[in-house]
Amino acid sequence: MLVQNPPAVSLTTEELDLVYSLPYERTYHPCYESEGGVPSIKEVQFSITHNRGCFGFCNFCSIALHQGRRVTCRSEESIIEEAIKLTKMKGFKGYIHDVGGPTANFRGPSCEKQIEHGLCKGRKCLAPEPCKNLHVDHREYLAILRKLRALPGVKRVFIRSGIRYDYLIEDKDDEFMNELIEHHISGQLKVAPEHCSAAVLDKMGKPHIEAYKRFQKRFYEVTKKQHLEQYLVPYLMSSHPGSKLSDAVKLAMFLKENKIHPEQVQDFYPTPGTISTCMFYTGLDPYTIEPVYVAKDPQEKAMQRVLLQYYKPENRRRVIEALIKAGRRDLIGHGEDKLVVPDVQYTREQNTAKRSDKDKHGAPGGRKNDPRAQRDRRDRNNRKNKL
Repeated sequence: MLVQNPPAVSLTTEELDLVYSLPYERTYHPCYESEGGVPSIKEVQFSITHNRGCFGFCNFCSIALHQGRRVTCRSEESIIEEAIKLTKMKGFKGYIHDVGGPTANFRGPSCEKQIEHGLCKGRKCLAPEPCKNLHVDHREYLAILRKLRALPGVKRVFIRSGIRYDYLIEDKDDEFMNELIEHHISGQLKVAPEHCSAAVLDKMGKPHIEAYKRFQKRFYEVTKKQHLEQYLVPYLMSSHPGSKLSDAVKLAMFLKENKIHPEQVQDFYPTPGTISTCMFYTGLDPYTIEPVYVAKDPQEKAMQRVLLQYYKPENRRRVIEALIKAGRRDLIGHGEDKLVVPDVQYTREQNTAKRSDKDKHGAPGGRKNDPRAQRDRRDRNNRKNKL
């Protein structure tokens, strides 16, 4: 028996303001002091959550399932009030580490129709391409960030929550993009293209890679114009339902061509309730009931994962094995068009194969009866006779 409760109704702005006005201690329980405290508190102690919910609704993410697809947010007054509290806390050094949430740059409903009719069933606001009714507006969020930057005692305000680049790139006004890069990035901006294969991205419920390429191009244009050295840090995922070994190879080549060396990659892991988890266990797309390829073999999953970090020396042997299995020996070698250089074992195997091939050519019916081979033998015999 499966019992599913209806989702909770989203909190209103007034209710969210009330929740965040409660007298929290803003630190871990004193009982942890004897164990050296909780180091992870440093990542969130001086951060502010300004919204809840996410209308992006990626198939592998559970945020929309437990916070809702409807984005709700706190008032500007509530956010400023919390920021002032942070400036008076012990250990505050002038840096607000984040003003975000599930998706930092969502600040309202995805479209005007949503306010009256709710969210569309069976459709996504941003994938595989933005809905024509999508309302893109960063003005309110930008106004809040400006006021936070102006507070006494605040040196910098960073955004470390994920930015939906596919939403941002649809903004016709460059004001937020310019100020994001100038004031709110500490050298790196986290974004989540996840993959480059259209077939895999469709199963993820993500936009196609062309959206990321547009954003990447614009990001580095603005960064260069402002004479800054800042980088995009892409989140990537291997072995998501729909991803074959050939898709992982395609992603590895995309990373090489774009000079992206991800330090961290995520191998798909089923989480309760998501569309992707349904695909993982059933092997079917629940929207179409069509079969979906699912990588479950530990060896193949390991291969897909290391391909995303093909550049690491410790991954070379496994990457070579993955390329051989995928039928892409052409990517093993030296040169810009290659993914990995051969190792000693691969070179030895290739030499053994060549010798074996040479032996075969010398066998009856092979090179022995080749006219050119017969001519070479005659020439050698004639030279011997003359000597």
